[in-house]
Formats: sequence, structure tokens, C-alpha cells
Amino acid sequence: MNSTLLSPIVIIGAGQMGSGIALTCASKGFKVYLTDSNEAALKKAEQGLAATASKLQTQGILSASEEASLTKNLGFLPRFEQQDCGLVIEAATENEAIKTAIFADLHKRLPPRCIFASNTSSLSITRLAAAVSHPERFIGMHFMNPVPKMRLLEIIPGLATSTTTLSTMQSFARQLNKEVVISRDYPGFIVNRVLMPMINEAFTVLMEGIASREEIDLAMKLGTNQPMGPLALADYIGLDTCLSILEIMHQDLASSRFKPCPLLRQYVAAHWLGRKTGRGVYVYER
Repeated sequence: MNSTLLSPIVIIGAGQMGSGIALTCASKGFKVYLTDSNEAALKKAEQGLAATASKLQTQGILSASEEASLTKNLGFLPRFEQQDCGLVIEAATENEAIKTAIFADLHKRLPPRCIFASNTSSLSITRLAAAVSHPERFIGMHFMNPVPKMRLLEIIPGLATSTTTLSTMQSFARQLNKEVVISRDYPGFIVNRVLMPMINEAFTVLMEGIASREEIDLAMKLGTNQPMGPLALADYIGLDTCLSILEIMHQDLASSRFKPCPLLRQYVAAHWLGRKTGRGVYVYER
């Protein structure tokens, strides 16, 4: 696929996920604009992306030419004013009202060729697509964190997503060097539908005093050959994010097996959110 068919790409949200998606797309030759209504967040992303690219190049994840392509192709917009773009990827916080408002505002100002994608880990693509006038051009793209390192990309067509949109996004994903899995539009999709109940049960085991946090993580690492235990992984993802995903699955699927563990709720209430706050299940130096 010729990159000009989707270029320029606009990415909404300059947080960890949006920045990672921008870096990945720009390094693969796409013209990318990263935008965020929070100018401080956008400035932080702009300052951090060059250092991140250099580190990834040292690690062999980016080639020297890909690092150079990133610098050439990545721009930053404090306000979204780009009219001619082929793809918009929304990477705002995992909140349906916020995401819906973004798409409701965008779809009136973009050309007919533009595809809309939401980087959501659990929300209904069909419901989000109702905010735009052409839901056949709307799709879910769940990138894994950290985006430049993780090979998997979940693609989720909504009820109205066209086969053309789906095939275009599959081709786009291959150009990003991602392995694609297609999920039907149900809460949690594939990865979080399996992962979040495991994390939730790990919190229950901890709450019930069956084992310490270290023993739970070590048992799962060595007993199931996972690179990271479920509690350490929850800290990496963010305990607030884990709680939000579980709440969405619990509400939309109406099943008690997705009911968040009280200890997880307690940690989030205490603002022990994991690595990003310096404390979660574990304590981190900041």
C-alpha cells in the first residue's frame, strides 16, 4: 500500500499511547501530525519522542533510516486544523463520552476519503461509530503498549465497518510491521477479555492472603512462562486503566466474573495507580 493513500495521518492525544502510535507511523514513512488540546502534554511528547527514538535505535528496534524518517515526517499541532487527511487515530483517555465528543466534532471537517480509528481497549466500536456520518469508514485499532516494541495489533470492525475499510487497515498494519488479529466488537475484544480477569483474580488472591505479591507474580511467570507477573503487569498498564476496562466488561456483559476486585478499587481510590504514580501493587522510584 502506498503511504500517500492514508497520509497525512492525524493522531488525537499526546499521551503514552498516542505518542507511541505517532512514532511508529512516522518512522515507517507516513506523514503524521500529533495533536492534543493540552499544550503541556503536547510539548512533553515533542521533547520526549526524539529521545525515545534515539533509545530505540540503540536497542535495534528502529533503524537509523527509520529514526531519520521520524524526524522528517512528524509534526505537532496544538489545535486540530488539518483538513486533508486520510486517517485519524484517536488515542484519548478510555472514556466513551470523551471519545464520542471528539469524533462528533471531527467528522464534519474531514474529507470523504478519511478513515476514523479509535485506539480503544474495551469500548464498543459500533457505539463510537454512531458519532460520525459514515460509520462504514470507522474501525477500532487496539495498539499494545509500548507501541514501537509490541508486534500485536487488534483490529475491531464495528457493525457498519466496510470490508474496504477493514482491508485497508490490515494493509496499513502490515506496513507498520504489526501482526494483526481481528476481533468481533464485544467488550474487551480478545486480549483484555482474557487478560483482565486474570489480573482481577490475582488481586483477589492477594486480597485473600493466599500469597504475597511477589509469590503470585513469580508463580505465574515460572508456572505459565509469562515474561511478567499479572500484578507487575497491572502496575505497568495502570491500575485505573485495568479498573476501567473491568467496569466496562462487567456493565456491558452483565456477568459477575468481570466484577472488579475490592482491593483493586481500593488501590485506585488511594491513587496507587502503578508505575505512572510511583506506587501501585509495588513501590517504584520516581
